[in-house]
Amino acid sequence: MEIQSSGRPIDVLMEKVLSVNILSSDYFKELYRLKTYHEVIDEIYNQVDHVEPWMTGNCRGPSSAFCLLYKFFTMKLTVKQMHGLLKHPDSPYIRAVGFLYLRYVAEPKTLWSWYEPYIKDDEEFSPGSNGKMTTMGVYVRDLLLGQYYFDSLLPRVPLPILRQVTGHLEKMKLPTKQSGITGDSSRLGSDDTARRPPSVKASLSVSFGQRAPHRASTRDSSPVRKTLPSARDRERSSDGERARSSPRRRRSRSHERDHDSERDRSDRDRGRHKDREHDRHAREDRDRDYRRSSYSSRNVDRQGRERRDRDSDRHGRSSARRSRSRSRSPNRGRTEGDDKARRDSGTEEVIRLGGARWR
Repeated sequence: MEIQSSGRPIDVLMEKVLSVNILSSDYFKELYRLKTYHEVIDEIYNQVDHVEPWMTGNCRGPSSAFCLLYKFFTMKLTVKQMHGLLKHPDSPYIRAVGFLYLRYVAEPKTLWSWYEPYIKDDEEFSPGSNGKMTTMGVYVRDLLLGQYYFDSLLPRVPLPILRQVTGHLEKMKLPTKQSGITGDSSRLGSDDTARRPPSVKASLSVSFGQRAPHRASTRDSSPVRKTLPSARDRERSSDGERARSSPRRRRSRSHERDHDSERDRSDRDRGRHKDREHDRHAREDRDRDYRRSSYSSRNVDRQGRERRDRDSDRHGRSSARRSRSRSRSPNRGRTEGDDKARRDSGTEEVIRLGGARWR
């Protein structure tokens, strides 16, 4: 049965710069020949003399311990194999690699159940390359309580689980703070040599898979290997730098304020220009709509007037025709009567002119 893990991939759990350097190292590529769990344990027994993430001395790159740890990541250990690592009698570094595997891979809420039997383990060894000795119990407590491990970053333990761990340690009357054997609680507080390359590019600038760099002067010329200043030296240098740069900062701040005010004024001018343009377009649209509406109303009025004029003309012509027809009808009656009377009078005249002859 596999160990209950957090479910996240190892390249997310481990620092990116460290995992990239491990996968790129020549030593890790040589580990492809190891096929079984026991072969990897034998390699740890023969090659590992500290469990720091990075090589020390006149070398650069990931340490043998972390290359072999990553090899275990690819094999996905079972619960039985993990118990074999944690109880291995031959070398404390085999056990330390097992505890590191759990710290990276195991579900955080299961860490206490794995580590509790070894909290008071008194086997002594030196986890770092500086030769400082400690017990396995102190090493395990530092792994549980800390997030930084020799200037490298461990997966974060949720705060509720960390409170539970602290409560268990208090019940066992054990310290609830780190001992400092695996590094301080932050990277800034370390006074030891900076063994962690600042970037992948810097770590790849020398063939770190080998046991020695290309040049003997690499350690002296490398910016990575220089000794970090102490906290007091850092404070003094920061105070001096702050005092030297204060006038420059004031000038830069005033320049930034002027630049910001100029930018604000230009933004306001652009905003006002946009508002004026918007108002102008709105007025043009209103004028255009008004002209269209007035033109349509005038057109309607004109059409109404024309229609009324046509109706009035038609009515006038029809009334004129009716009046002429009425005026012609009496004249016609009078002329007919006159003609008839004229004819009757002519007959009478003829008859009178005839006299007695017609009779």
